[in-house]
Parts: sequence; structure tokens; C-alpha cells
Amino acid sequence: MKDFKALQQQYEIDVYPMREVVFVKGKNSRLWDDKGNEYIDLSSGISVANIGHSNEKVAQAIAEQARTLITCANTFYNDKKALFLEKLFSVAPKNLKKAFLTNSGTEAVEAAIKFARFTTKKKNFIAAMKGFHGRTMGALSATFKKEYREAFEPLVPGFSFAPYNNFEKLAEAVDDDTAGIILEVVQGEGGINIGDREYFQKVRKLCDEKNILLIIDEIQTGFCRTGKMFAIEHYGIEADMMTLAKSIAGGFPMGALLCSDKIQIERGKHGSTFGGNPLACAAGIAAIDFMVENKLWEESAAKGKYFREKLEARRLSKVREIRQIGLMIGIELKEKVQPYIVELLSQGVVTLPAGTTVLRLLPPLTIDYADLDAAVEKIAAVLA
Repeated sequence: MKDFKALQQQYEIDVYPMREVVFVKGKNSRLWDDKGNEYIDLSSGISVANIGHSNEKVAQAIAEQARTLITCANTFYNDKKALFLEKLFSVAPKNLKKAFLTNSGTEAVEAAIKFARFTTKKKNFIAAMKGFHGRTMGALSATFKKEYREAFEPLVPGFSFAPYNNFEKLAEAVDDDTAGIILEVVQGEGGINIGDREYFQKVRKLCDEKNILLIIDEIQTGFCRTGKMFAIEHYGIEADMMTLAKSIAGGFPMGALLCSDKIQIERGKHGSTFGGNPLACAAGIAAIDFMVENKLWEESAAKGKYFREKLEARRLSKVREIRQIGLMIGIELKEKVQPYIVELLSQGVVTLPAGTTVLRLLPPLTIDYADLDAAVEKIAAVLA
């Protein structure tokens, strides 16, 4: 057998903080490494495998489409793209009417920035402290963490940051040239920080009063992760633009920017070679169908509550707080989280960090209760 780790180290640019495992297979909430060891996956590839690894419906749709038509230039109409858009808007918030399809979340954010500037003829944006929106130059400009930003400055000008859930500070940052406010309704990378309903309603009102576009980033929270199809549904507001990706196509690379009727963009001002290709659209149709048929938002809500209550009942000494909305769970520790992520991996449980002290859990929404119970036992043993 080839040494896959050595091969990857030889040829891949070293930008990722690697863990010492080579995954070769996945099914639902389980992963297997190249040595045959089995793991419970509480990461979903960072909220990508919401419908489980190697979902049969998505795999079949991809295989059938690959034998039919893989790529189609976006200057032509396509049957799968048309059907995917119809499917996407059947579950999207009703005020959002049009989409620009991308390959990733950061591309959706880039499109939102361009569309906001073109529509409003203004230049500035306000984002939240601890927010994360991507790593390309525009999206990075809206991302708070200095470790991601500093080496690449100067970034796109016109971005400022306000404390999350602090409306007064955000309002103070607004000026006459503010084109958009971009926010996550739940900050994923920032620590599973859950937005206050009153805060978001005030932000929506401010945007209406000041002719500012509200951009809601649902890249990590979308598609049933928080117990609703989209997290914004918890807040009683509407976005002017919404960015999507990660689980939109069951693990196949895809993203989207959804826009209300306010958004204007001319032909030729933006584009994508691969965005909305037939293969991605076939996967997306199958993924959304699976979510709807199985009411995964209900599964997420019930399983997230169950998981949190099981963990809280253990009264774990190393835990400061558990934050949970659907199957999006942040366990804030009293110390740095990285050693516990490594220990859990050695115990067969895949988890994620969110900042320096938060253990982030994003299991597939299809995970069964037996795996949740087994994961609780492993986590409790490590964090007791």
C-alpha cells in the first residue's frame, strides 16, 4: 500500500493544520481510515455532510448525470440547472427570488460584495467581530481573525467590524457610504455564538432606514443544521442577500448567492466557469429532496436537544458552557481545546475547534441515537 500521508506531504502546499489520519471511506455518520479503524464523525467535513457521507441518492444522481452531461457553459440554458433552481427556491425564504450559483461559500460572499456595491453605488461594509466569511480577498476582508488577514494586507478597502450582538456599536459604525452589513446568524468559526433575535430585528430595521443591504451568511448554518431549513427562520427577518454552500449538494462542491428583488447586476459584470454545472445541480436536487423527504430540520432539532441534555447531565468539570441550536453545538472549555480534539480522535471521535477554547460539534443530521450516545460517552470521559 502506498504511503498516502507521505505522498500528500510531498505534493500539496502546506496550508492546513493536519491531523494524523488518512480517511478513505465514509457512510452516514461513520468514517474509516486506511488502517481500517472506524470513527464517529461529529464534524461532517465542517457542516458539509448534513445528509450523511456517501448518501445513496446523491451518489446515484451524480453517476447518472456524469454519464449524461458533466459541464455546460453558463451562456447556455441547461435542464438540470433549471430544475435545481426550482428546487432551491421551493425551500428558500420567499422574499429571495434570484440566484447566482458558485462552487463555494467564499465565491458566494465575493458575489455578494460586488452585487451590493453595484446595487447601492456605495462602497463600505460592516461585519462582526469573530465572524468568518471565507479566505479569498473580498471574503477575507469581511473575516475578523487577524491571523487570517495580516499577511495579505492591504485587503479590499471599506470594511469595518463591530461587536457581535451589540446593536449600538454596529449602528455607530454606519456611515453614508455603507453598502452592506454582512452577518452570520450563528457564528461557526467564531465559537458557536448564537445571534440575539432582538439584535437581528434591529439590524434589519436599520438597513431599511439607511438603504443598506443585509447580507446573511448561511454557509455553515443552512440546510437544516440549526433545526430550521435556514437559521434566519428563527429570527423573523428577511435578508436582502443570503450566501449558501457546504451542504447544499450533499458534499459535492457548490455554493449560491440568493438575492431579493432589490439586487441589480448587469450582464457581463460577474460570472463563473463551473458555477451551477450540471453535475453539481444534479447532486443539489437529490440533496434537497432528501432533506425535505426526511424532514431533516426536525431531526436536527430533536437530536441537538437530546445531545445537549445528555452532555449537561454529566456536569463535566472542564466545561464552562454548552451552546446549541439544532445539531450545531459549541462546548466552551476552561482551557485550550486542541489537546482534547487530538484525544477524541485517538478515541475514534472526529471533532472540530471553534477558536482556542471551543469544541465544535457538527454531526451529520442523519446520525442515529446510538452514535450520539456513544459520542457522549467518549466526550464525557475526556472532559470529566
